[in-house]
Amino acid sequence: MLTDKACRQAKPTDKAYKLSDARGLFLHVATTGHRSWRWKFRVAGKEKLLTFGSYPDVTLAEARELRDEAARELRSGKDPAVEKRARSAARDARAGATFKTVAEEWLTSQTPTWSPRYASIVKRSMDQDVYPKIGHLPIDAITTPLVLEVLRPIEQRGAIETAHRARQRISEVFVRAIGSGIAQVDPAAVANRALAKPKKGKFPAVRTIEAARTVLREVEAKPGQPLTKLASRFLALTAVRAGVLRLAEWDEFEGLDGAEPIWRIPAAKMKLVLDRKEDVAFEFLVPLSRQAVDVIKVAREFSGRAALIFRSVRHPRKPISDSTLSKAYRDAGYSGIHVPHGWRSTYSTIMNELAATENRVGDRAIIDLMLAHVPSGVEAAYNRAAYMPRRRELAQEWADMLTQDLREPRQLLEGPRQG
Repeated sequence: MLTDKACRQAKPTDKAYKLSDARGLFLHVATTGHRSWRWKFRVAGKEKLLTFGSYPDVTLAEARELRDEAARELRSGKDPAVEKRARSAARDARAGATFKTVAEEWLTSQTPTWSPRYASIVKRSMDQDVYPKIGHLPIDAITTPLVLEVLRPIEQRGAIETAHRARQRISEVFVRAIGSGIAQVDPAAVANRALAKPKKGKFPAVRTIEAARTVLREVEAKPGQPLTKLASRFLALTAVRAGVLRLAEWDEFEGLDGAEPIWRIPAAKMKLVLDRKEDVAFEFLVPLSRQAVDVIKVAREFSGRAALIFRSVRHPRKPISDSTLSKAYRDAGYSGIHVPHGWRSTYSTIMNELAATENRVGDRAIIDLMLAHVPSGVEAAYNRAAYMPRRRELAQEWADMLTQDLREPRQLLEGPRQG
């Protein structure tokens, strides 16, 4: 076995040579005088060589420890040379790898599979809620308490679902980091149990036509922007998703002065998987009742030449915000009772009960279709125009029931009704 003295006294010659220690470890002495620790071993009968470092930076005792560690890997079925390269690659990857750098790589990889709107939502969430807290930190130094420092403020503002979505995105970033050898664990996984549970079930919604009329009447009686009231009325009449209504544009409406007016919603605005969003065949047709047409015409007069119908008052080129309608309903006292998205549930409940009472065979599937609930495997044509005559009849029946004794759309421009 080698001694430290022998290692120190090893001098270069005109040929490289080695000083053997034990169990395959030796000190290689180059013609330049450079001395390095090497270990000879076999994997599947093939001889391989592993370098541990230079002497005296790596001492004899340290070289033996490295040899013993590599021998343990070999006994467990691993190739020590491969393991060393993996550790080296992980160190290189960790150098300068902050949470934000890895998150941006993850966003870049995922964006092609998302719709532009969803990609914008995720990016904004990371920029506003996540990066300010942990974006600058080395990703392998982030702990569960640090992740909770991101999530708690979101939770405390009442956005429980948003907090859970943010946690899931943080977790996805860590999965990418673990796969790249940059991190060892996902601290966001444990944080899931530390958050308040999101509320289960459907959006709050009234269940009778009388209550539905009362909701509209009381929301429209409150002081507020006329476009907000018109948007609320139009949302109730069409039962579309609020996000689709916010982005409605004039060129999507056809035949408003004819017998069969429709709203042709582009596939890109619908709640579809990305490949369908890019397929014009999956645009959605909404048959418009007379009352819906009246609302749209009044909104057109109010909005003027703006491309968006339900535009922001402050920023004409932007739609009304997600919270605009929600605030109007809260101000009218409907928090926890009925929300804008609840019109879809209200419509489904009332129209399906009517179909059952009057034994209208087949109406249930048509009602689902009117809510853009397209069964899997159904052709695009089903989504576009199937059962349009019956859909138009149901749209008109719903509008006639809903608007009974309500103010005319033009009166919504005049402010709250007195008395």
